Amino acid sequence: MSTVDPQVRDEPVDAAGTPLVDRRVPEQSSAGEGDPEAPRRASALWTVLGLLVVLALAAVVKVLTDLVPAVTEGTGVGRIAKSVEFPVYAIALGFLGNAVLSLTGVRARMTAAFRTELFIKIGLVLLGATINFTVVVRAAGPAVLQAVALITIVFLFTWWFAGLLGIDDKLRALLATALSVCGVSAAVAAAGAVQAKKEQLAFTATLVIVFAVPSIFLLPWLAGVMGLSPAVTGAWIGGNIDTTAAVTAAGAMAGEQPLQIASIVKVTQNALLGVVAVLLTLFFAFRAAPADADTAGSIPAEPVPGRRSLGMLWGRFPKFVLGFLLASVIATVLAQSLPAAVLEPRLDAAKELQTWALTLAFVSIGLEFNISSAKEAGWKPVVVFAAATVVNLLVGLGLALLLFRNFTF
Repeated sequence: MSTVDPQVRDEPVDAAGTPLVDRRVPEQSSAGEGDPEAPRRASALWTVLGLLVVLALAAVVKVLTDLVPAVTEGTGVGRIAKSVEFPVYAIALGFLGNAVLSLTGVRARMTAAFRTELFIKIGLVLLGATINFTVVVRAAGPAVLQAVALITIVFLFTWWFAGLLGIDDKLRALLATALSVCGVSAAVAAAGAVQAKKEQLAFTATLVIVFAVPSIFLLPWLAGVMGLSPAVTGAWIGGNIDTTAAVTAAGAMAGEQPLQIASIVKVTQNALLGVVAVLLTLFFAFRAAPADADTAGSIPAEPVPGRRSLGMLWGRFPKFVLGFLLASVIATVLAQSLPAAVLEPRLDAAKELQTWALTLAFVSIGLEFNISSAKEAGWKPVVVFAAATVVNLLVGLGLALLLFRNFTF
């Protein structure tokens, strides 16, 4: 005798007469467990909140950059305050925000908004739009010679010494490129080329800032003590301080003429970033990083084919470097065809956007930095960075004296 309820006798049943269609009302899930989109919406909300934090801190940096020199004008710290560039405030506020968000337990949820690499890539492309290669050409001889020699010597020393201490090849590449070329931007290019881990990039960027900030004040003072000429002072500053903003700050402290030479030397080094990125890509694509290498947690790169080919080279090449070079070429062409009254306001706008992008990047560096990555890296990278900085200072001074001692304005 069937036990099937008459109301469901027309529904399919199994051999025991049990309905195959489950007519029970599902239990209501709690706390949105039945909504598969809830975690995604929550993550998006935290990312938006994180982005608002980055923007708010960047706005405070802008206020401090303008307000502190004005408030301290005429006081004992007025000259120093006037020479402190926005990266100093940005990295300091980033670390302060990091501490506050970590104490409140929400920093980890916001990390998707701390897009250091993206902001720096944008800033680097915009930097290209403000570079006119005709300026470099006028001082091409000594500037290019110094840049090539200094990059080669410092890169090779850093690579060798880091290898001697047993540091990972990818971190070696980041340290060597950051020290020899142009700091954080160069580290970003190297990270994309060698597929370094994000923690390695964050650690390298932090070392760059930690060593660059004292140099803003130290190098102009040392140049004055040694009685260096304005051109030699500018060449030494431009060739040794790793970030463009810090070079500008130090050059401004040293004077108008040192600032001009410092800017030209640093621009020349920046222009060579693409060459270094290509060489690193070639090295890691064909020798140091086989196709089956572990890239978990690394800086995202274009998918690469499984064979050693030009496709692999293109896949690992940081595409933003092309944007940097293209923007520079366009700026140079426009400078020859447009009147200054038309071009200058547009270049000023690009410079302002670049400053905002780099401010967001430096704030994000502070927010993104994880002390565990520094502990994991240990003391060896710090020793390498310090030793290479000393070599950079000595070699840079020698090259500046050799190449710029007879330079006149």
